[in-house]
Amino acid sequence: MDSSPRPQTALNQSAAAQSSVSKVSKKLLDEICVGLDFDAELIRDKLVEDQKNLAVVSIVGMGGLGKTTLAAKVFNDGYVQHHFHVRVWVTVSQTYDKRDVLIQILESIRAQLDLEKTNDSRLRELVHKHLFGKRYLIVIDDIWDVETWDNVRLFFPRDNTGSRILLTTRLTEVAKHANSDGLIHHLGYLNKERSWELLCQKVFQGNECPEWSIKPGMQIVEKCQGLPLALVVIGGVLAKEAWSEMLWVEIAKKTSSYIVGERNGCLEALGLSYNHLPLHLRECFLYLGGFREDYKFQVNMLIWLWVAEGFIQEDGNRSLEDIAEGYLTDLIDRNLVTVARRSKSNGGVKACKLHDLVRELCLKKANEEQFILDTERIILSSQFSNVFTPPSKSVRFFIEGDIYDQEFARPSSQSLQSILCDRYYSYLSNGTSKYLCSFLLLRVLNLENCILDYFPYNMKLLVHLRYLAIKKSSGGFPSSICNLWSLQTLIYVSYRSTALPSNISDLVNLRHLLSHSWGTFHFLPTKKLMKLQTISKVELHGGVDNFQKCFPYIKELTCTTNKTKQNDFKCLTYLENLKLTVDGKTRVTFPATLKTLTLSGCALPWSDMSIIQSLPNLQVLKLSRNANEGSCWNTNDEHVFRQLKFLRFESLNVKQWEAYSPSFPCLRRLEIFFCGNLEEIPFEIGYIPTLELIKIKRCKYSVGESVRRIEEEQHDLGNFDLRIDIIEEI
Repeated sequence: MDSSPRPQTALNQSAAAQSSVSKVSKKLLDEICVGLDFDAELIRDKLVEDQKNLAVVSIVGMGGLGKTTLAAKVFNDGYVQHHFHVRVWVTVSQTYDKRDVLIQILESIRAQLDLEKTNDSRLRELVHKHLFGKRYLIVIDDIWDVETWDNVRLFFPRDNTGSRILLTTRLTEVAKHANSDGLIHHLGYLNKERSWELLCQKVFQGNECPEWSIKPGMQIVEKCQGLPLALVVIGGVLAKEAWSEMLWVEIAKKTSSYIVGERNGCLEALGLSYNHLPLHLRECFLYLGGFREDYKFQVNMLIWLWVAEGFIQEDGNRSLEDIAEGYLTDLIDRNLVTVARRSKSNGGVKACKLHDLVRELCLKKANEEQFILDTERIILSSQFSNVFTPPSKSVRFFIEGDIYDQEFARPSSQSLQSILCDRYYSYLSNGTSKYLCSFLLLRVLNLENCILDYFPYNMKLLVHLRYLAIKKSSGGFPSSICNLWSLQTLIYVSYRSTALPSNISDLVNLRHLLSHSWGTFHFLPTKKLMKLQTISKVELHGGVDNFQKCFPYIKELTCTTNKTKQNDFKCLTYLENLKLTVDGKTRVTFPATLKTLTLSGCALPWSDMSIIQSLPNLQVLKLSRNANEGSCWNTNDEHVFRQLKFLRFESLNVKQWEAYSPSFPCLRRLEIFFCGNLEEIPFEIGYIPTLELIKIKRCKYSVGESVRRIEEEQHDLGNFDLRIDIIEEI
């Protein structure tokens, strides 16, 4: 069935759409696939045809035509998901990195890795092991040359299981080299009808468009030359601005002069969107250009960086983080930033990225304004002495290689505000420390991917630092970090558990404290209150009560606690996200503010689940590894999960589950993983009106049978919105 929206015509226009469009929620670029249904069906049929040998299908076209969008549409097609045992998405881009590709493959199939100890040969062996004997689909996105293909293709077993590889590339040469006999699908430009349909979909969201928009709109369509990226970006401009014929006419005239060619013309079209950005969004947008191509921005980290850089303007009583999230949403709505990953539990944006052409625009504008500096191009060249020409201009270094002493052995500059090292397993030379004092006004220092043998002595002088990320291979938490009183975000990576120093409370502005590795933080009571909102991997040996006295504003907490201590989390009255691991059976209480709860090891009796059911704001519940004790959970209709949207069981010993649909009035997604004792899913679950997906992995065959009966019953009742996903029945 063709689900694309019908084109708007001049016969059904109505000015009433102007008053109603503001009420329609904006759809994201990755959710608008106008004109791709036929292409997707053609590629899908080729992928699933009855052919045993490994075959390659290619999507070819220029940047901005929607190759990745089309590949993603096929990749997520329900029939494709059912047909292939394993699906893997790999992004290659212009700079091929063999190790990175292998890691992407293994991460896609959730292989457990110790990257520090695993060499490339072992990674390749693991890829072959996990794919051999399975019918797999590998998407290789954005491959640029035949040499890269010759290297990548060797990773995949050719064992006549009907496996497929789907390439996206801008070069026909690459597609022909990969498999001249296979399907090479050339993705062309949209025709005028489809272009107009896409523009209308973006601006009017399915509502009728006013008659006055037809003429200037068709001028925009003509000048965009059928390039989807140009259309959706300009559509984002039109959707955000006030509705007026004058605006449409103005943009149509500018588009006429901007788009004169292919690649450069598209950049000019994207430049139009940049020119319409509010001033408060421009710095946030330009900042993204400093990161490497195809970089996936973790939303939380990006927001904390923006706050540290000073890009976020205060707005009433809202937190800076909430305001920054609104900025990001605005950039997404304008299609300058695209969604790379959403939360499975609540649909929120977890990661985002820039399209290649948008990144080119971003770099062009940032370099013009000397907003960011790429050290690969500048620091290692003779131009370094001239990069600080405007003394009042704050600049930022994005380093993609190892950091050497000579890069910092330069005259002091008050214009350097940020240093971000973006290369994995790079090294910070032992002599570099002495040069840090040259940059006393530094606000951001991201060395999370650098390996430090020790904490640089002069780093304690950087009292203006707001964001610090470091990785230490040995030693404890340096108490001198606590001299950095301006710190808002501290990311500390260590190979072992770390005791927080007693003077941690000197960091009076610290809001986010994270451990991004194997170790945990040992918490000791502090002398005064702190403003911490987020803390990860902390051991609460002093009890929750002591923790609350020191950190009363905690919103997100990942912790372990001792079963002998009191675990009354009700005292944390701002807590929204709790991930709790308990060493043995204990009793736990929770605050009414919780939205997300993950439990492990606390052996909570199923009869006590009413404590959790009574939480009025709980939307996500994950129970894993001895989180509960007992063989039967009866979710009787006396207790209701009022707001629960996501429920996951993982590695639980439960055998029977009795459930009633009224107990889960808002549930959208149910996941049951590695519950080998569970007999079946309650039939009543199928009658939850909001349920969209039941996903089962490594459970008994009887569990799969019960889910299939639920699906069959719902289909008989006309409900085709419920999807099931069953993986590896036992």
